[in-house]
Amino acid sequence: MTVNHHVRVYKSEEPLAREDQLAWKIAEVAADPVAVEPEVVDMIINRVIDNAAVAAASISRAPVSAARQQALDHPVSVSGDGATIFGCALERRTSPEWAAWANGVAVRELDYHDTFLAAEYSHPGDNIPPILAVAQHVGSDGAALVRGIATGYEIQVDLVRAICLHEHKIDHVAHLGPSAAAGIGTLLGLAPEVIYQAVGQALHTTTATRQSRKGEISTWKAHAPAFAGKMAVEAVDRAMRGETSPSPIYEGEDGVIAWMLDGPDASYEVPLPAPGEAKRGILDTYTKEHSAEYQAQAWIDLARKLHGEHPELLDPANVESIVLHTSHHTHYVIGSGAGDPQKYDPTASRETLDHSIPYIFTVALQDGAWHHVDSYTPARAGRADTVELWNKVTTAEDAEWTRRYHSIDPNEKAFGGRVVITLADGTEIVDEIAVADAHPLGARPFARADYIRKFRLLAEPVLEAAEIDRFIELAERLPELTAAEVAQLSIVAKPGVLATAPAPKGLF
Repeated sequence: MTVNHHVRVYKSEEPLAREDQLAWKIAEVAADPVAVEPEVVDMIINRVIDNAAVAAASISRAPVSAARQQALDHPVSVSGDGATIFGCALERRTSPEWAAWANGVAVRELDYHDTFLAAEYSHPGDNIPPILAVAQHVGSDGAALVRGIATGYEIQVDLVRAICLHEHKIDHVAHLGPSAAAGIGTLLGLAPEVIYQAVGQALHTTTATRQSRKGEISTWKAHAPAFAGKMAVEAVDRAMRGETSPSPIYEGEDGVIAWMLDGPDASYEVPLPAPGEAKRGILDTYTKEHSAEYQAQAWIDLARKLHGEHPELLDPANVESIVLHTSHHTHYVIGSGAGDPQKYDPTASRETLDHSIPYIFTVALQDGAWHHVDSYTPARAGRADTVELWNKVTTAEDAEWTRRYHSIDPNEKAFGGRVVITLADGTEIVDEIAVADAHPLGARPFARADYIRKFRLLAEPVLEAAEIDRFIELAERLPELTAAEVAQLSIVAKPGVLATAPAPKGLF
């Protein structure tokens, strides 16, 4: 049975045993050798395929290419075989922390992989690149890799359930450093003492502000989780060498909670698996059918439905206003409540448009579809009729949708809302959607065939057909893979694809 751990701030003179600290509790979960349930194994396979899909789609984009070039400029460290880099030949290796960096950017760049939203929000698939990189470097088999990934997801989901970061303008990757460090600890079979030190260092080095997701969003949005994964690898390395961490990192008088989160009087109830309890957190997460912020997924599905039912909405002359009644979070993060003029700027970056629900709803409504490239082009964003309609779309916080957004009941939790469209003649069109079509409770929940179809769709422009088949075959046998096969768990681009990508030079 899940155990809720009470976490609060302790003054320096108050006793707090190491074994009572959240970082230690996380380490104990990571060190617990509990078996991974078949249902969890299947979902881990799905997410390994999903990560490869979105990495393939982003392989030639500038931030991904820059990160890849940085990784290629670093040799394999002396204590292992190194790790693969998405797109590169399988024999081309780099040090694991740099592989975690390059592959982490590739996975996150298009904001197109899995998500979990609760007190905080997250993309738990960001755990996979650093854990996989270490597995390849040290020669772990598929069973160990599965155990490590199960832990990474579990810790991330549990922290996200309990501790809100964004209210204090701290970027959500502050939960990723600890979860990735814990996952690597499980992978390597490390003792709780070592994992505890790694978790503390990973948290300490990955707390940063939310400005990376505010205003004119920069390319750092894709780099932030990769940086957290890289820091987790390095934190584990230091902990294995006997180095220690700031302690207590969460509960200390000058720690993260006291000064970065709810303050010295704060307390949280963090749910973690009890000893011997299976790690099932991944089963509460969900992937994306569309390349956009998760809270836009359901709205895209509703917009394409309205496209077919009400063709008159495509012409802005027929529309007086469109109001999306939604949760607090959607309104203030990707809606008009953010107060960011960039969310209505047709010259804004892809990263900014990805976080603008007025833009996303407008394009999905007009096109009846959403495409990971075509829907973000400058020409598409700058189309006159789109800009006119876009400026008629606003969001409004609705208490009931906010309540459902925060509900802990999976049958009630919702990420959509209700749309009220007022036409030029005064009539109204009203519709609503609770969850995306691909959500487990949606109209068309994603299953293995959908993950594979997504991978084929995104990979076909840049991977040979035989390479696509090779990766799928390998991934579907994940828990049975030998160490040599884990070393092949990457994707290799078609000849010439990487040559067309930018190859910027830097310090290294």
